Amino acid sequence: MRCDTQSATITLFRRANAAGAGPASMAITTMSGTQTLAAQVRQGYFTATLPARSPLLDQMAFSRGRFAVAVSGQPTLYIPSWTEVSRVIEDCR
Repeated sequence: MRCDTQSATITLFRRANAAGAGPASMAITTMSGTQTLAAQVRQGYFTATLPARSPLLDQMAFSRGRFAVAVSGQPTLYIPSWTEVSRVIEDCR
């Protein structure tokens, strides 16, 4: 996760295991449900950008235990909902 305070956005990064280019989709699953985001492949990473006030970010921060990040053709990542996630979100707002 990276915050851009000037544009008030948060970009999610997920390493791509294979070379690729062009658009992709990134599915974020929390205890509240799943939301699919448009993603791009840039410099070996899938990236998706959200407004800093997106409700999905709150769902990620307050998900019980962990949330999942899935990209077609890549292993699903299960990320703990630790304070670091909340900290990036809050600092960006």
